[in-house]
Amino acid sequence: MEKSQFTDATELRRRARQHIERGAVTEGYRADREKVVELLNAALATEIVCMLRYKRHYFMARGPNSKGIAAEFLEHAQEEQGHADQLAERIVQLGGAPNFSPEGMLARSHSEYVEGKTLADMVRENLVAERIAVEAYGETIRYVGDKDPTTRRLLEEILAKEEEHAEDLLNLVAQMGHS
Repeated sequence: MEKSQFTDATELRRRARQHIERGAVTEGYRADREKVVELLNAALATEIVCMLRYKRHYFMARGPNSKGIAAEFLEHAQEEQGHADQLAERIVQLGGAPNFSPEGMLARSHSEYVEGKTLADMVRENLVAERIAVEAYGETIRYVGDKDPTTRRLLEEILAKEEEHAEDLLNLVAQMGHS
């Protein structure tokens, strides 16, 4: 970038003093803030639904291979809770309110809450949910683009973890097919 493409320091200082109540959302914020908050709240609902499903599966896992699989479910549940917290924090930074209301949670979520009857069902349902999350995060990342680099970076970090979860679950499906 050429120096002329940068805002002069005096102008940056002046702008920073305007609308101070907006916190991190400055005049340089180029995304549709309300739409980004809406998308982040959908991701928040998805993470909460996934965390709840993983927790149920952790407690309901039974069978000869259940101990290791249950531990995987618990680890994923904890990571999904961490994602929910990160998303809620970003929503607040953008001047929004994280929607933790159970009312309409499934409607806001991209993934479903499928209990599964067998351990194999549980693993498959979690894999499906992770694939949904991967697709939804990819779409949201493409929408945000370079208009909100902080949100994009957060979503990319979460996406990488969701892809890892999908790979873990795919490996469990393969192991269960051979046992």
